[in-house]
Amino acid sequence: MKVGGKLLSVAAMAGVVFPVLAVPVSDALDIGGAARVNYGWRDYDNNAKFEFELFRADVNYDDGEVFGSAQYRWYKDMDFVSHAWVGYRFSEASSVKLGVTQAPFGLLPYSSHSFWLGVTYPLGLEEDTDAGVHWQYEQNGWRYDLAYFANDEYGDGTRANRYSFDTATTAASPYEEAGQLNGRIERSFQNGSASHKLGASLQLSRFEYKAVENAVAGENTDGYAAAAHWQMDWQGWQTQLQYIHYDYDMPNNRMTMSGFGSPFEVAAKGDVVTANLTRSMDVNWGPVSNLTCYNDFSNAMVSGTGLDDSMQNVTGCAITAGKFSTYVDWIAGKNMWSIGGPGVGVFDGGNGWHSRFNINIGLYF
Repeated sequence: MKVGGKLLSVAAMAGVVFPVLAVPVSDALDIGGAARVNYGWRDYDNNAKFEFELFRADVNYDDGEVFGSAQYRWYKDMDFVSHAWVGYRFSEASSVKLGVTQAPFGLLPYSSHSFWLGVTYPLGLEEDTDAGVHWQYEQNGWRYDLAYFANDEYGDGTRANRYSFDTATTAASPYEEAGQLNGRIERSFQNGSASHKLGASLQLSRFEYKAVENAVAGENTDGYAAAAHWQMDWQGWQTQLQYIHYDYDMPNNRMTMSGFGSPFEVAAKGDVVTANLTRSMDVNWGPVSNLTCYNDFSNAMVSGTGLDDSMQNVTGCAITAGKFSTYVDWIAGKNMWSIGGPGVGVFDGGNGWHSRFNINIGLYF
């Protein structure tokens, strides 16, 4: 399927702003989900349409000591797990999760506010879920995270149908995630009426060479990513800044990622800057109770033969009305996979700006 035709499926990010409105089954168990439709207009094709986008099911359990969460998603042409884990609380400050859970890296839970997330998402550096164990300790304004992931959520790099973006195993790039260690520290503090979060992350990755059919020669390799982030919340305003440097030891300075049914190439080394500004307002406009407007900007900066920077800027608003939530977004991107480009940080001779207008309407229950 062509990238341009996949962008509706790539827009799987709703829930970034809106809470899950689950139905309580018992004091410990909630069951919920969502159904969404989408309209998208793109300046790089003639295929504007209004169509079904997603149905998802959510299960959340918490008895105070044992807790867990799972989410499964169905799209029009694929389905997959988003996350599925069980946890245990040693104390009010310390807990552990085991299963398919989010890697603790950078701004959490997202380094964006829009339906489209940021450049970091297709790079596997935002809302990345993998299979492993995650310990968290939080007390007196400090939060510490330490996690080890044995592999991606399916343990199969040849599978392109997945929610989070992971290293893809192809003949031209025959590698698979085979061990990842994450460490993260964050300090929360007040300064007058403003609250701040300041933190740093380190991710060490191991990639296994897979001798698939017609695979190019290679060997096991590794890489790392490091991030520093800051978030400030003040009277309904939120500012997010993040800087990431990543470096994966891959041939030709390229590697292949996949998600939502499509593999694509990304630069194997680069620097990513994120700068977001958001305003949340409670309103009383008939059924509309909240309006959250944002501008999310992210830029992947790379250098080398066959490489070029990728940028994305999303301006939009999230509208809450009862159990209905709507994103209205204008997405502009340069050399960006999610907006008509060949990948992230790679160059194929056409790296101009493209844009898309998108409306996503969801019922959350």
